[in-house]
Amino acid sequence: MQYSIVDYQSIVDASHSLRLDAEFFKPDYLQIQRRLEAIGSRRLIDFQANIRHPKEIKRNYVENGVLLLRGQNVRPLSIDLTSNPVYISEEDAERLKENTIHYKDILIMRSGANVGQCAIYLENNPAISMSDTLIIRSGELNPFFLAIFLNTKYGTALIERGKYGSAQPHIAPPFLYQIPVPNLENLQMEIEKTYLQSKDLTELSKTRYAEAQTLLLDELGLGDWQPKHRLTFATDYASMQRAERIDADYFQPRYGDVIRTIKSYPGGWGTVANQVHLKDSNFKPEPETEYTYIELANIGNSGEITGCMVAQGQDLPSRARCKVKAGDVIVSSVEGSLESIALITEEYDNALCSTGFHTVKPGALNSETLLAFLKSDVGQLQLKKGCSGTILTAINRDEFSKIIVPIIRSEKQAEIQQKVVESFNLRKHAKDLLEYAKRAVEIAIERDEQTAIDWLESASLRTDA
Repeated sequence: MQYSIVDYQSIVDASHSLRLDAEFFKPDYLQIQRRLEAIGSRRLIDFQANIRHPKEIKRNYVENGVLLLRGQNVRPLSIDLTSNPVYISEEDAERLKENTIHYKDILIMRSGANVGQCAIYLENNPAISMSDTLIIRSGELNPFFLAIFLNTKYGTALIERGKYGSAQPHIAPPFLYQIPVPNLENLQMEIEKTYLQSKDLTELSKTRYAEAQTLLLDELGLGDWQPKHRLTFATDYASMQRAERIDADYFQPRYGDVIRTIKSYPGGWGTVANQVHLKDSNFKPEPETEYTYIELANIGNSGEITGCMVAQGQDLPSRARCKVKAGDVIVSSVEGSLESIALITEEYDNALCSTGFHTVKPGALNSETLLAFLKSDVGQLQLKKGCSGTILTAINRDEFSKIIVPIIRSEKQAEIQQKVVESFNLRKHAKDLLEYAKRAVEIAIERDEQTAIDWLESASLRTDA
């Protein structure tokens, strides 16, 4: 059993949070607070930080306009602007000026399952933030250091302490203002350099992946191809009978244009059914065995897996029914997230994935080329064509197996593979640097600042090598 003996003055000092519950005074939280006081710290409010709570927004999306940041864009230490970005009009953005986020502002999730996740906004163009976030302007404190600190085990514990509510946990600005932040002035600049180096590597990773897709589409003669949406077109009864479909969109000529181009590829073509192996979702987790579980929200825009759940089989969702191996490609079946396609790396070998994915093993195409093809406009059009349903529109196993794939010549596949592998390695390097930055701050808290700086320099050099 754990217990804390807290005097009345400590409760008065915590009155800004209106907390009298025992959870708030857990020994672990008090120990962290005492350690930060011992090495020298100041409250966030003492750094002249400013925290704003954005107003509620009526979601009137437009095709082009001002970027709207939602909770799903905020990941630990990164803001994902690639997965389904949405925009609002200039007029709406003007009415919501108080919700504006600028370069080097920090976004932190204020509610929901991801409460406390935070990252820096590093785009030059201002954006508008949703009300499920808080906007922090760090004042005299280096924003890169603050974001890293809040993501360390000490920062996350302090944020955890400030949560209130059960079904929908929240964190309030008055509590955040009182969070103690260590005075580590020399380390702050090293953390900023590491953060920006990680960002550069991430951007380079995106470039390498884009180059892989360009190689593929140029090989197919579709590098400059743009689908044409025709308002009127005709088909015959026999085609509808073969497809067992009567919805007009299924017979859009653009689908036929793509398929004819693929079938004219000199290397030949086939279908998913006969060129790759489509796995069954028939794995049943053992109740007391621990598994890594991947779902749709864990897929990044360049075919990478950005996170996972680790839990015992009895605690996993009922849809965790497919075991994946390194080299497999998982493909979202749900319309609206068809671009959520990822390559399983060694890190996720033997993980489980949701039945919301189709899982395929490579065959005539290597894993990297298959990934690039299915995520390209050519692959996405075929996935979209195969979707059916009303409430939850998706592409079923039978339609997925009919997707036409080109048999790319081996030397071109090797080039595509090299680009994708390089992209993944760069992204991993970027992720490692942020983990090193977090650990350096923890070392500074546990030992001293110079030891942390030396360790960070050494770790970064090992990664570069």
